[in-house]
Amino acid sequence: MRFSSVFKISFLWFVLIVSCRNSQVQPNFELPANKPQLIAPNFINTDSVEINVVFNNAMDECFFMRIVNKHFLIFHTELKQKKWSKPEPIYMFNKDSISHAIDMTLTQDGNTMYFLGVSPQDITGKNPSDIYKSEKVKGKWQKASKVAYPVSTDEYVESYPIVVADGSLYFTSNRPDSFGGRDIYRAQYNENGTFEKPENLGPPISTVENDGTTYVSPDEQFLVTTPKNSKGFYISYKRDNKWQPLKFLDVGINFEEGWVYMCPYVLPDGKHLIYSRRYNNPNDKSWNGVEKGEVYWVDISRYTTN
Repeated sequence: MRFSSVFKISFLWFVLIVSCRNSQVQPNFELPANKPQLIAPNFINTDSVEINVVFNNAMDECFFMRIVNKHFLIFHTELKQKKWSKPEPIYMFNKDSISHAIDMTLTQDGNTMYFLGVSPQDITGKNPSDIYKSEKVKGKWQKASKVAYPVSTDEYVESYPIVVADGSLYFTSNRPDSFGGRDIYRAQYNENGTFEKPENLGPPISTVENDGTTYVSPDEQFLVTTPKNSKGFYISYKRDNKWQPLKFLDVGINFEEGWVYMCPYVLPDGKHLIYSRRYNNPNDKSWNGVEKGEVYWVDISRYTTN
């Protein structure tokens, strides 16, 4: 795999001396060596429900989702003068209304964020989730706007967007040309800021089952996905412009009963997988029944580098 030098990460950017800033304990972002590890315990991973950790390419901004008072909120922490700021929510919609913002992905310059959103107007459940975007202007993330058709639709679900190097979007949807349930789609980005009609990736990635959350590398040479009815994470490589059969990522993850494993995302170095898991009340499998959410990372370099 080829990765630009901008993706190379020095351990010096990760290993931070534990210190205090206004009584805020600093995280230790030390990359995992031989087995999966929780990301930044007591800073990102807390007693609340957290999933979806994402870093920008410079590794000086970190985002994650936390459920607070029924809000699915994107939290943000930034590295300044070798110290991480206290994680604070970014209110993509009306701060005083219930809404959801989750499954974020960043452009290569770190100035545009796409995410799965449910606006306060749609929170009643009458309208499915759509893909929204926010721009970073003068260091601040702006109120979100819905990505226009043909990416977002009124009738169908769009979720888990992934933006790649040329600005194109991958996402899951249950639109009519799916093979069954939700499939994986790619929408080509145009220079004028619009998207072309999304194309279904087709077999072996899209199947007759509901296909799971899927990460695609910036150069679109590999993807990591969570196939329906298959425990774990699987990788596919692109060869001659075709996606190859999925291969299980055997990287030491202990898949425990009762937990759902999801949301793969690979660090900009292309070598470390971030993944989330959630635990539901056995009597309520919906998001209302989620009792715990955690985020881990693990070395997958033997699968992504030559």
